[in-house]
Amino acid sequence: MSFGSYSDGLRSTMTGFFQKYGLAFVMVASYFGSGSVFIASQAGVKFGYALIWAVVGGALIGFIGQDMSARLGIFGVPLMEFARRKLGRTGATLLAVLLSVGCVAWALELTAAVGMGISILLGGAIGWQPLAVVTGALAILIGVMDYEGVERIMTLMMLGLLAVYVTVAGVSSPSMTGIASGFVPSIPGGSLTLAAAIVGTTALWPNFFLESNLVDEKGWTSRADLPDVRRDLGLGYLVGGITTIAILVVAAAVLRPAGYTNLDTFITPGRALADVLGQWAMFVFLFGTIAAAFNSIIPIMWTPSYLLQHACGRRADSSSREFKLIYAVGVGIGSLSPLVHQFAGLSVIDMIILFPAYNGIISLPIAAVLLFWAVNDRQTMGEDKNSLGLSLVNATLVLLSIYLAATSLPGFIETLTTGGI
Repeated sequence: MSFGSYSDGLRSTMTGFFQKYGLAFVMVASYFGSGSVFIASQAGVKFGYALIWAVVGGALIGFIGQDMSARLGIFGVPLMEFARRKLGRTGATLLAVLLSVGCVAWALELTAAVGMGISILLGGAIGWQPLAVVTGALAILIGVMDYEGVERIMTLMMLGLLAVYVTVAGVSSPSMTGIASGFVPSIPGGSLTLAAAIVGTTALWPNFFLESNLVDEKGWTSRADLPDVRRDLGLGYLVGGITTIAILVVAAAVLRPAGYTNLDTFITPGRALADVLGQWAMFVFLFGTIAAAFNSIIPIMWTPSYLLQHACGRRADSSSREFKLIYAVGVGIGSLSPLVHQFAGLSVIDMIILFPAYNGIISLPIAAVLLFWAVNDRQTMGEDKNSLGLSLVNATLVLLSIYLAATSLPGFIETLTTGGI
């Protein structure tokens, strides 16, 4: 076979794959950032393999939430357009601005996390601050590409992350019995909040808005497309779930037996792995963490473009100049994490913990309630509104988001008013 025919065959195979899959990888990439790595690692260090079931549960709830959002986009309207119809232009715009602030906060911590991770890999030769700004610039360059291009990049990066973390987990000699037992739900003392955090970080609120928009970008617009939607979601959340479990397994098999009882930051597991498995493990783990954090920036910062345009009653087109301008401005502000560090006195670790917490306290409950309202609204969904079973699952997501907000708020206020962690 000639190189040309081989290349054509590979291109044809990829085209066929991305006709059926890819959107879910963008969704999974958005939630799978430095926070997910830290939470999964913390779960493995503190409770061994016991919370694997929470990863599975989080993936299932994420799947169902995304399925509802996709059905809303196919049978009804995108979620923020629904909000405009129900709340009016002024109410929807205020809501869109509030939620967009949360997205920018996420971008601030993600650019800081990527900058810090690269700085450590470079041995401190370059400080994290300029690297955070460069991270934002690179995210802008990639994020203004056409949807198909970004989808392919996100998919390849998620598959790469799967390979990275499964490799590290494989050489860590985990207990197969322990892993198997972790799939059986149990709540060791003090683990409930961490289990809820695993579920909460998997059911990421920007995805509720994105999926309802991106099904159209994908060309999934009718009932006949639902099987493709669900196959895509199944594969995407399978990859995301296995990757998260691999991180938890590494922490349980390597860090916990080494005497680690708590992790200070998302970087700590990499440094600890260097002591046990060697420097290569640290580099591989940190590279994966950096890639995961960078992956999250693009889909999360697409969200304000959809929110603001729909709230104002305009059609949101990812290829339009307005869409790209809102995205670029948002990421540009999000790359100013060095200024937040300088003038607000917040460290990178403060930002990594506080800004996602803001989203969990403010944005997640709003988005969860709005999605519940939309998919149960007969005027919007017609005969395709939620069944009783799906409504119960959706209600669980709403209650979980309110629980996370209530339990996180006191600590968030205390940390914010005392100048950081």
